[in-house]
Amino acid sequence: MKCSTCGNDNEENAQFCGGCGAALGVSPITSSTPQVIVDFPEAVKLGFQRYIDFSGRSSRAEYWWFTLFIVLVAVIVTAVDTVVLGTDLRDIGLLSTVWDLATLIPSLAIGVRRLHDIDKSGWWILLWFVLVIGWIVLLVWAIKRGDRGPNKYGPDPRMATSQ
Repeated sequence: MKCSTCGNDNEENAQFCGGCGAALGVSPITSSTPQVIVDFPEAVKLGFQRYIDFSGRSSRAEYWWFTLFIVLVAVIVTAVDTVVLGTDLRDIGLLSTVWDLATLIPSLAIGVRRLHDIDKSGWWILLWFVLVIGWIVLLVWAIKRGDRGPNKYGPDPRMATSQ
């Protein structure tokens, strides 16, 4: 069976393309599978449920809602550090440090899953250590639309599954 996405020849009974991972026999654009929409509470829940899961994929919505949650709580925790505990804004507060450490692994995990959604290795997360240029590349990739249909990292997180 010929893949409509990449043109690769596959075995007749294959469900997925060996070249690009697309589902065979179903066009990802015209598929009748409904789109899954991840809202803010669901993204936060998924972020912490899959806190150590560096495999699979996460949609843009899941990534950005979770990032918004992390930033909002960080602002609140910093305000509490400053007002209640009297920590100077130039210093690192105790609550801020605890929050940063508590969300480090979940943030890395969702970042890796987001890279998987655009068919990039999770090791690209190390671009974070390349000042400015690495940050810009990671930001552009985080904004980029994920691959339609399955890829080598798993099924499309925007498609409903029969779980």
